[in-house]
Amino acid sequence: MILKRISILNYKNLEQVELDFSKKLNCFFGQNGMGKTNLLDAIYFLSFCKSAGNPIDSQNIRHEQDFFVIQGFYEDEDGNAEEIYCGMKRRSKKHFKRNKKEYTRFSDHIGFLPLVMVSPADAELISGGSDERRRFMDVVISQYDKEYLNALIRYNKALQQRNTLLKSDLPVEEELFLIWEEMMAQAGEIVFQKRESFIKEFIPIFQSFYSFISQDKEKVGLSYDSHARENSLLEVLKQSRERDKIMGFSLRGIHKDELNMYLGEFPIKKEGSQGQNKTYLIALKLAQFDFLKRTGQTVPLLLLDDIFDKLDASRVEQIIKLVAGDNFGQIFITDTNREHLDRILYKVGSDYKIFCVDKGAVCESKSEQ
Repeated sequence: MILKRISILNYKNLEQVELDFSKKLNCFFGQNGMGKTNLLDAIYFLSFCKSAGNPIDSQNIRHEQDFFVIQGFYEDEDGNAEEIYCGMKRRSKKHFKRNKKEYTRFSDHIGFLPLVMVSPADAELISGGSDERRRFMDVVISQYDKEYLNALIRYNKALQQRNTLLKSDLPVEEELFLIWEEMMAQAGEIVFQKRESFIKEFIPIFQSFYSFISQDKEKVGLSYDSHARENSLLEVLKQSRERDKIMGFSLRGIHKDELNMYLGEFPIKKEGSQGQNKTYLIALKLAQFDFLKRTGQTVPLLLLDDIFDKLDASRVEQIIKLVAGDNFGQIFITDTNREHLDRILYKVGSDYKIFCVDKGAVCESKSEQ
């Protein structure tokens, strides 16, 4: 899938932006705080029906404005045009349309425009809690497997209901607990099996990317832990119920799954330098791209937001070799360092565009090569 053109009104600090893109490489240059990341976030919004950085939609409306609109004009591999529209007014619900037909469920859109974004916020994958790492698995698998996404939605709804019962000051009959526990178990087993299958296939792809970028300087790994591996999920939930009542929430289940990240034989959270952590995260996301490309119907978009910071020259060079190659489709990349961008452009050749971003205004520029 190729994003040919985007139209943005009042999204974050972007007042009015109309851009035509290259089908290969689009570079955004400018100082920090000018709107480069907001531009990538608007593209992300069109794929996921939400911002990558702020889940409260109304807070993405430009200050002192009453609405935002994002429109993307795409072309698939067969040359068919696709128009995606998102609009929202303050104190109103969000509207999302494909070819002028409104979606009744946002989840129906997920996976239609596969996308991978690499950004400084990814640092939370290593430093943050297990919910960040589960979200990573969810974002990947949901883009190619609708059954997974639907099971995850059912599980979370049942979990919410069970937690409400656990907080109740009044006695609750066991049958009522069982209704939600059985729903959690049925949906959770699907989620568990698909996460386990995904990680098994994903690990060698990830390790290959890390090895290339680091030039075999370190070894890395991943492992997946889940309560669903200990016993049937229904038994796990039933056995935990009395303790859960004391705590007021569900202590066990696939909502507590963990994706362990290793540098050598040790957790990267404790062992990794800034450069190693950054390399690890970039390798994770490039492996995510490669995985989606293998499993999906269309090549994902790749968004690279300020990825070269804290990397030594050799690792920067290896990443440039990767993104300039033929394995990736359309790429959107931001940087404050014009030298990085021009080196990429030189390797890619003629099929690129470069844009200057300044205080929310975006204009097409020319390469300095």
